[in-house]
Amino acid sequence: MSKKKVCILYTGGTIGMVPTEFGYAPKKDYFGVLLSEIHQLQHEDLPSWEVVEFDPLLDSANVAVTEWNAIGEAISARYKEYDGFVVLHGTDTMSYTASALSFMLEGLDKPVVFTGAQIPLCELRSDGRDNLINSIIIAGEGMVREVCIYFAGKLIRANRSTKISSEDLTAFDSPNYPELASVGIDIKYNKNALAMPSRPKTFRLTKFAQTPIGVLKLFPGIQFNLFEPMISSNLRAVVLETFGSGNIPTNNIPLVEGIRKSAENGTIISVCSQCHMGSTILGAYATSNDLVESGAVSCRDMTIEAAIAKLYYLFSCGYDNERIKVLMETNLRGEMEE
Repeated sequence: MSKKKVCILYTGGTIGMVPTEFGYAPKKDYFGVLLSEIHQLQHEDLPSWEVVEFDPLLDSANVAVTEWNAIGEAISARYKEYDGFVVLHGTDTMSYTASALSFMLEGLDKPVVFTGAQIPLCELRSDGRDNLINSIIIAGEGMVREVCIYFAGKLIRANRSTKISSEDLTAFDSPNYPELASVGIDIKYNKNALAMPSRPKTFRLTKFAQTPIGVLKLFPGIQFNLFEPMISSNLRAVVLETFGSGNIPTNNIPLVEGIRKSAENGTIISVCSQCHMGSTILGAYATSNDLVESGAVSCRDMTIEAAIAKLYYLFSCGYDNERIKVLMETNLRGEMEE
C-alpha cells in the first residue's frame, strides 16, 4: 500500500520564527533547515509530506481575508493531489483563520489540520515538534474530514475553537463542544464528536469578499455615543458581545436606539455571549427583548471567531439579509448546537 501524502502549508507564525533585534519574526527560506533537524520527520511510519512556503511569511496578527483566501486557494489547487493538509499558522488569529476555512472549503472530505507553536522550533523546549508530527499523522489517517486545530494533545473542531492562553502550551480550547481526539500514547478519536451536518458531495472553494463587519463588546456604563459612528456606518453586520445569555443594558437608551436604527438601516445584528461556555437565548430575559424586537439573530453557542467567519461566508455567497439571518441560526459546519 502506498503511503498517504500530506501537504504542509507554512504561512508563518511562531513555529518557524527566529530571534531578531525587534523580537521573534519569520525568516524566509529557513523553515527547511529547522525541519531537517527533526529526525522523526523521516520516520518510515510517518506519511510522506511536502512543504509549501508562503511568500511573504506572516505573523498571524497580519492575517485577514486576503490571506484566508490565499490559504483556501492553496488547498483547492492541491486538493486532489494530497490525502490531507497541515496548515502552520500563528496562534494569535488561528481560530479566526481556521473557522474561515471551515466555511470556505465546501464539501471538504479530507483533514485540514491547523497547528503551530508557542515556542519556536529554533528553541530547545519548542512545542512545535510534537504539534507538527501529530498533525501530519492525523492529516494522513483521514479519520477527521473537516478543518480542525491540533495543539498540546488535543484535536478540536476549528469553528468551535478559541485561543485561551498566550503563555501555556495548551493555547486553545473548545468550550462548547467535545474534543475530536485526544493524543497520548495512542490517538483516540471521539467518533460521536465527528458527526457533522449534511454537506455538499462535491468539493469547491468559496472565496470571501471584503465585507464591512463590526464587533462591539458591551460593558457596564458603555457610552454608546462614542461608538455610534461605527455602528451607524455602512456596516453589513455587527456582532454584539452581550452579557450572559444575550442581555444588554436596556436603561442605556442611546445604545438601544442605536441598535434599533442600525437594524432598520439593514445592518444584521448578530448576538454572541461574552461567556466562553453556554448559549445566547434571546427572549429568556427581559433585557434581551429589545434585541428580539430589532430582529437580531442569536449566535447561540458559536464563538466570536466562528460568527465573524460565518457572516463573511454568507455575504460572500450573495444571500439577501433575510436568508443570512435564517442561516446564521442554522448549523452549517458543526459550528453551533442543533
